[in-house]
Amino acid sequence: MKLEEIPPKTGKILNIFFLISLFFSTHCWSQIDQIKNELKKEPFFEIKQLFFGERNPNVLVANDGSVIASYGKTKFMVRRSEDGGETWGPIIKVSDGIHGGGLTLDENSGDLIAFVEKEHPPSSLKCFRSKDNGKTWNLSEIKILPDKNGIIPSMHMNEHGITLKNEKFKGRLVRPSRFYNAKSSSERKLMYSSAKEKMWKEQYTNAIYSDDGGKTWQTSDPFPANGTGEAAIVELNNGNLYYNSRRHFYNDGINHRMRLIAHSYDGGNTWGNLSVSEDLPDGQENSDYGLMAGLDRLNYHKNDILIFSNIESKSGRKNGMVWVSFDGGDSWPLKKSIDQGKFKYSSLAIGRENTSSQGYIYLLYEFGDFQNEYAGAKIARFNLSWLLHGKEIDQYLK
Repeated sequence: MKLEEIPPKTGKILNIFFLISLFFSTHCWSQIDQIKNELKKEPFFEIKQLFFGERNPNVLVANDGSVIASYGKTKFMVRRSEDGGETWGPIIKVSDGIHGGGLTLDENSGDLIAFVEKEHPPSSLKCFRSKDNGKTWNLSEIKILPDKNGIIPSMHMNEHGITLKNEKFKGRLVRPSRFYNAKSSSERKLMYSSAKEKMWKEQYTNAIYSDDGGKTWQTSDPFPANGTGEAAIVELNNGNLYYNSRRHFYNDGINHRMRLIAHSYDGGNTWGNLSVSEDLPDGQENSDYGLMAGLDRLNYHKNDILIFSNIESKSGRKNGMVWVSFDGGDSWPLKKSIDQGKFKYSSLAIGRENTSSQGYIYLLYEFGDFQNEYAGAKIARFNLSWLLHGKEIDQYLK
């Protein structure tokens, strides 16, 4: 059949198919070109101290590109940078209490949502909201509904929350949470000193999610492994959620001391497909206790490039590293040292396009010195060019 003999309807279908193919082909190449353009920049890496003493880091980037570093064990504090991390404003004390982690940006409204517990949980919870990219904060009334076991989770201490972008659950807010297997902070302290195994082996991690801008939160089903807590979640390009968790206690007969991974296929309501990472350590190798880690996804829509932070150490919390995955967490072929000194809890955030933060990766982490195990928090700022220096990106991108 000659081309001019193709029926009009069939011709329209072929034209649509051609345009769709051209779009995805062009988009894929533009993504790779975008990454390669980032790699043409000069490698950049620096570290600055932001906080002294205290504990519990979270970092994220607001819609306007302001970098928000949050911290605090006895008070919730924030420092802001409006120039991509070049300079930092003074400490803003938001509230007394322990930083609950899970600092969340609602990308729909631009609001920042913070969770502060009165003391080490289980404890009473306050929620604070900022409508001006972290400059000011006000109390915000929220409601958290229990999970299928009738339990309302605690917030402390998890990686920052996310706003889902995939069409089915677009706009949903999701952040990790956990069940401590105790009714109060005092009971947890007592169990920690006299019945630690019972406390750890029956606790579990999970998540809360909101479809109304953070006013009402549903609690997900438990993560499919007990003894877990302190986790991180990212959304993959296909809409699935990747869940990466610390583990405090092993009760499955497998003392792997590596990160536990699960996925959600329903926007964070349930978690399944449990596996143990072959690449990502969970704290020091001579301990079952694990370590809170940082996790985020780089802003390349068709490439699931993830970055993870933790330590690579035979003993002691030291030698902070980052690992990079180019396939949504299936493998982690690239790693790089950040700080060979004492390195504890950490949090990761990615800069935003068309702002002063574009092109930068931010890692806020606890550090220790010769006087104090917890001397404060430092922020490492670096770019993709530094991360991949001396490497050919084509060997990683498929």
